[in-house]
Amino acid sequence: MSNDKNNDKSKNAGSVRRIVHIKFAFTGADPAHLRTMLEAATPYLKMFGGTSVVLLQNVDDPARFIQVIEYETSEAIEINRQRLASDARLQTYLQAWRAMLPGGVEIDVYRDVAA
Repeated sequence: MSNDKNNDKSKNAGSVRRIVHIKFAFTGADPAHLRTMLEAATPYLKMFGGTSVVLLQNVDDPARFIQVIEYETSEAIEINRQRLASDARLQTYLQAWRAMLPGGVEIDVYRDVAA
């Protein structure tokens, strides 16, 4: 278990690096509109230590998107990720996304084990 924890550490002592994939379908989506939504999310992503955000559109199925967020944050914040997820400001933002995406959203959180 200690080896797993060591693989989870980032270069900065006491912090962890995470990669989040948010998968969704948005029929008739204008990628420019989605980019505007992503820009509005910047303050929320910074709450989690957001360092990189990419929006990918499936070339074979243009209604399918994946938003990739990479962040590095302190272990204490990562341990409390669920508590932060219930933050009223973040919930307001997520409600706006859910209203736009009636097909649902799939969110996966990963760690880089090759680093």
